[in-house]
Amino acid sequence: MDFNFTEEQLMLKNIVKKMVDEKIAPASLENDASGTVAKESVELLAKQGLMGITIPQTYGGQGLDYVTYNMVIEEVSKGDVSTSTIMFTHTLGLAGILKFGNEEQRRKHLPALAKGEKLAAFGLTEPESGSDIAQTRSTAVQDGDGFVINGNKHFISNAGAAEVYTVYVSTDKAAGLKGLSCFIVEKGTPGFDFGRHENKMGIRGAIAGELIFDKCRVPKENLVGKLGDGYTVMINAMFSSRPSVGAQGVGLAQSALEKAIEHAKVRIQYGSPIIRHQLIQGMVADMYTEINAARLLVFDASKAIDEGKKDWMLRATMAKLFATEMSHRVVHKALQIHGGYGYMKDYSIERYYRDQRILELYEGTNELHRLFISGQLSR
Repeated sequence: MDFNFTEEQLMLKNIVKKMVDEKIAPASLENDASGTVAKESVELLAKQGLMGITIPQTYGGQGLDYVTYNMVIEEVSKGDVSTSTIMFTHTLGLAGILKFGNEEQRRKHLPALAKGEKLAAFGLTEPESGSDIAQTRSTAVQDGDGFVINGNKHFISNAGAAEVYTVYVSTDKAAGLKGLSCFIVEKGTPGFDFGRHENKMGIRGAIAGELIFDKCRVPKENLVGKLGDGYTVMINAMFSSRPSVGAQGVGLAQSALEKAIEHAKVRIQYGSPIIRHQLIQGMVADMYTEINAARLLVFDASKAIDEGKKDWMLRATMAKLFATEMSHRVVHKALQIHGGYGYMKDYSIERYYRDQRILELYEGTNELHRLFISGQLSR
């Protein structure tokens, strides 16, 4: 493995860091308090071309690799996990079009998505089918030269804010997973509406809401791939996003560690800064070591995606599993180092604690990841 970043990558990292420190991190405080979408932060990313990092230059994107992309996700997450959630959900939503869409679909949708003029979203989860995708109840029935979609999706990131949705529905109930199909549904399509926005514990600057389909008619040209390809499209999109969730965990944990060290240097107890106390030193050492281990897993998985290695899905899953649980441990210790101050909203560590929890739940729960990893090892 060679993770020596190029001059271009380091330059991009510094650009993002400056933007995060000066604009995105300060805005995150108000967005969290009010539950306001981090729209201005996303617009800043779009102006730098960062909403289209993985999209080829042919379609107006940067055409960069997943290592670079997840380096950026980590940097953004240091300042605001809500903003990085909007960002990676956008990439997740367009991934199906990029990897499995036809040329007409790519040319129609990708240029605006690459520039951040439009947002994408990924419509999979339903009230009765979270991890159990085979129980998807939303349906699409062929009718003449199009399809009619009925059903509800919930907990959908970017719901209402996005203009382009890749939606996964059943076109053959009897076929189970092989009966899933993926459709592009654009905002404003008759029969397509939005329900409530969830009042979330964390990442309050990112929307999670309902998609409602009531006799929503889409042309056959909106089918991504072929009928029954939905599971393959979905798996490829979701697994490629897992290292990005890991990168969120790394970025958040890095910020929490830095805040903990800053506090430990000025907090005096028993006549000296608590950073000099061995128990605190041990916690800091463990935190730093785990962050670096998780970062290596994230970059390893990202590189495996770029190179198309056979086991890239396994590496992606391990990266997400370890990095998100690492961030849980690190943020917990960071709050402990802050003591009672860390419990107060005056300190950012309180928000980190709330934001972190979703990382172990979305893009597949960590329990599901363990089943996948063990299944791969026992084949």
